[in-house]
Amino acid sequence: MTSPRPAVEPHPYRAFEHAGWQGAAARYPGSFARATAPYAAALLDAVGACAGARLLDIACGPGIVAEQAARRGCAVVGVDFSAAMVAAARQRLPEATFHEADAEALPLPDASADGAVSNFGLHHFPDPARALREALRVLRPGGRLAATVWAPPEQNVGWRLVFDAIAAHGTPAPALPAPPHGSLNHAADCARLLVEAGAVADLVTTRIVQATWRLAAPDDLIDGFLAGTVRMAALLAAQPPAAMVAIRATVAASVAAFGQDGAFLLPTAAILVSAPA
Repeated sequence: MTSPRPAVEPHPYRAFEHAGWQGAAARYPGSFARATAPYAAALLDAVGACAGARLLDIACGPGIVAEQAARRGCAVVGVDFSAAMVAAARQRLPEATFHEADAEALPLPDASADGAVSNFGLHHFPDPARALREALRVLRPGGRLAATVWAPPEQNVGWRLVFDAIAAHGTPAPALPAPPHGSLNHAADCARLLVEAGAVADLVTTRIVQATWRLAAPDDLIDGFLAGTVRMAALLAAQPPAAMVAIRATVAASVAAFGQDGAFLLPTAAILVSAPA
């Protein structure tokens, strides 16, 4: 059965995120997905995704994690609040089931999934604890939930380079909607949210996972943020034109130092938080 789900209330941050992802859906796979996709395997490993398992992908975007789960033999269900993202996911993985729905009110029965994952979704939700509570509801007893969140900029070169260039040449704090629960880029914050959602504190685990964001050209870092993100894209779009020229030049010069074998390899890091239902 499905427990009655309360309506998701309008929220300025949800509207900001929804509009952004609707616009980014077509460009995301060729841009920022190159930063997020390398974490899919660690997420799926964390929930024991294997042949025959029922896997829920929350904030599934264009289905990149779902596709990797399907390759493992999972029966995949994906959920995203962006119709454009859901359309892209259905095109990528027509054999899976995708719902246009909010993570804070999943249209799925109780105890209907063996594992649930969210790859860099939590900080996009107005109420991430509510979204995690929904994920735990949908899991069968003993099923496992795992999510990734970007580690702080000091552990993520690409973000640090952009923030430093904006601080030097632009407007660091334009008026943009802020995530109500902050950036969640510390392990203690992620663990606290899972406990708030109903997970047993002693069973919540966090660890740092590292990967590489591969860029073809130094300018691809700025272009990747502009094409495939929401808040970072809005931060860059808010810069005055003259400042943006300087920001681009500064970032490109810094990225050039990471050249290797015809590409530019930026180290990235994420917090992987996990708990059983």
